Amino acid sequence: MADKPDMAEIAGFDKAKLKTMETQEKNTLPTKETIEQEKQAK
Repeated sequence: MADKPDMAEIAGFDKAKLKTMETQEKNTLPTKETIEQEKQAK
């Protein structure tokens, strides 16, 4: 293994071959209001 990565492969990478994806947030954090409602429900 070399100490430095092979930059020739990175320079020759074609971004056009990548697929476009939309990011979707799956696990959203609760809001402050939601936390307060859960505390009051207990």
